[in-house]
Amino acid sequence: MKLVPLWTDVLVWLLVAVLAGYAWYAHRRPHLAAPWRRVSRSNAGMASLVVIGLFAAVGLTDSIHYHPLLPGTQAGAPPVYSVEARSLLDDLLTPLWSRSEKTYSAPLAIRSYSRETVELPGGEVRREFPRLRYGGRHVADERERDRDVVLTVLQGLAWGAMAWATLAAVWVTVLARLRRVTVQTMARRILRRETQVAWIAVFVTLLVAALIVTPVALLAGGYHVFGTDKVGQDVLYLALKSVRTALVIGTLTTLIMLPFAVLLGIAAGYLRGWVDDVIQYVYTTLNSIPGVLLIAAAVLMMQVYIDSHPERFPTAVERADLRLLFLCMILGVTTWTGLARLLRGEALKLRELEYIQAARAFGVRDTRIITRHILPNVMHIVLISLVMDFSFLVLTEAVLSYIGVGVDPTMNSFGTLINNARLEMARDPIVWWTLAAAFGFMFVLVLSANLFADAVRDAFDPRVRVGQAAAEGAG
Repeated sequence: MKLVPLWTDVLVWLLVAVLAGYAWYAHRRPHLAAPWRRVSRSNAGMASLVVIGLFAAVGLTDSIHYHPLLPGTQAGAPPVYSVEARSLLDDLLTPLWSRSEKTYSAPLAIRSYSRETVELPGGEVRREFPRLRYGGRHVADERERDRDVVLTVLQGLAWGAMAWATLAAVWVTVLARLRRVTVQTMARRILRRETQVAWIAVFVTLLVAALIVTPVALLAGGYHVFGTDKVGQDVLYLALKSVRTALVIGTLTTLIMLPFAVLLGIAAGYLRGWVDDVIQYVYTTLNSIPGVLLIAAAVLMMQVYIDSHPERFPTAVERADLRLLFLCMILGVTTWTGLARLLRGEALKLRELEYIQAARAFGVRDTRIITRHILPNVMHIVLISLVMDFSFLVLTEAVLSYIGVGVDPTMNSFGTLINNARLEMARDPIVWWTLAAAFGFMFVLVLSANLFADAVRDAFDPRVRVGQAAAEGAG
């Protein structure tokens, strides 16, 4: 195979490296590690982090693209690669995308959702719901479908419980060795909540995930778990492919907006004067422009550029990837104003504190004061805003793709699924499973991000900690 380094793939893995570097840096400094320890003691925070980690695993496996080697290449001849760009997730989900039906089929169905004219062996012509080519093909007698589904689910639950028990036992053993205690002692501490990490919440969330994922995986081997769309594509595959788009929008946009918000917000609050006036004028002007119209105009301009220079984008995946990156850039440019306002207000307050005034009196340069004193004291606002903006950006992508100015129509996203389901909901009989799948995946992702944002806010915001301490003291 031949790797294809898409722009968003490179930026996603760069972001992973930055997060790993920050984790290592924070672990070596107690004042940075203390708030994250408070997050680790939160049941809701750790449970939501596990769910986000599962979504991130799907997104990262879908962020490794390559051109597969064409079959039939002779030995000694130069390799010939396909023009199609696949991802590692596509390889893992080959049974899903390679088994397309003719048209709609309901979840776990063995017959099509639409009637077709079928000629019977005796020459009689009848309109009926034909059997699917792949869904439930292993079930010879249709009356055995329900029994087969129930047995597969029970088997999946058993395998999921066994996998969870094995993982939990291994992890408790590793923790016991790291703490130099016996396994029984470590398990007792976890059950009594005497550890610094809410391991019970982690294990319970993993158990629920295992009891859901394993039966679905087994059912997907013989059925279309979430049905198929108009062209017969498996909806479960489309939903899983949409996860990467949501994660890219939520993470890369924050990565793009962060320099604008931090630099301009702190500069406006600390320097004041004409610098403050100019920056306020800029973000007030941006806020006065309807965001949807600005994004739509920018995306359409990029689409015109792509259509005018097709030689620069040899594959549809690269064209869609560039549009996704440009959408992240536009969202980043239009969403930095809120964080900049918060940082400006905080910098205005910090610049009047005594130690800042003393540093200025001793002739310390403004750049050093900003980097050594102002920036560290506003990082809790930055972290809280970034985590909370993630959910907003995921929903924004869904809305933009729904109205046709979001990602490329050929790219899978939750907004694209919802847009496709718009007409399906109006047909008779109604096709509901595409919308349900998109809504379910997006709901779980956004809910987990919101719960994790609440845990981060409680851990990093000093006002929340003071309020909690006062409440505990009064109690």
